Amino acid sequence: MSGEKGLLVVWGFRAVLAAAAQLLCGMPVFAQNAQSDLVDRSALKVCADPSNLPFSDEKKEGFENKIAELVGTELRLPVEYTWFPRVVGFVRNTLRAHLCDLVMGTVAGDAIMQTTTPYYFTTYVMFYRSDRGHDFAGPQDPGLAGLRLGVVSATPPADLLVRHHLMSHTKPYELTVDTRAESPTHDMVKDVVDGTIDVGFLWGPIAGYYRKHDSLPLTLVPLKSEPGAARMEYHIAMGVRANEPEWRRRINRAISKRQGEITEILRDYGVPLLNEQGELAGP
Repeated sequence: MSGEKGLLVVWGFRAVLAAAAQLLCGMPVFAQNAQSDLVDRSALKVCADPSNLPFSDEKKEGFENKIAELVGTELRLPVEYTWFPRVVGFVRNTLRAHLCDLVMGTVAGDAIMQTTTPYYFTTYVMFYRSDRGHDFAGPQDPGLAGLRLGVVSATPPADLLVRHHLMSHTKPYELTVDTRAESPTHDMVKDVVDGTIDVGFLWGPIAGYYRKHDSLPLTLVPLKSEPGAARMEYHIAMGVRANEPEWRRRINRAISKRQGEITEILRDYGVPLLNEQGELAGP
């Protein structure tokens, strides 16, 4: 992603990758246990994108880097990274290749990995300048009809824009790019600030990060899932291999013990957090 690249390219291929996951789950138990016993646990080996702020980067400046350090501290293990772009093939070339043992920031219940206890709940948002007199409740708002909008192509908010007949005046931003050279999500935020578009639709952790990091006058409105449409809200967890239940339990214990600190990191990065009722959680 761009953060969206990280979560959403994988989601778009879930049906294909689920079949492969089912094949792996069908391995004999003795083979699974033997494979698990051979894993070196002398370090917390994290699979991560090298250029994917606000999530992760090689300078370890992303919030997932900070959370990985917390988990490593709790486990009393040094943190090591395997860097690979968060695109199709990420899990196959990192976690499944045994080059690393933990994926940060995946959708809870993802079909291609075993997932841990979720450590935050967030959503897609619509966002606009706070000083332009707008007050929108969501994509159903009639006030959007005459405005210039923006969305990352093939992401869940695009589904809402189609349903509410708004795509004819919506600017598309690319989903899959080389994040070392391009950042369509940052471009969208700048376009809203500059007035090139009036309202953007984006993954909340990205919009929230730029609003806080750059002190931007932006209002964020959580998008609500609609019946029959793509889901907008997601519990986010960590990913491990399916044949390592004890490792998953260790990570879950670390998340539980450090949850308060994890939440503080997320807030420091401007991530919009939801409570279990789907409303923005207080500070």
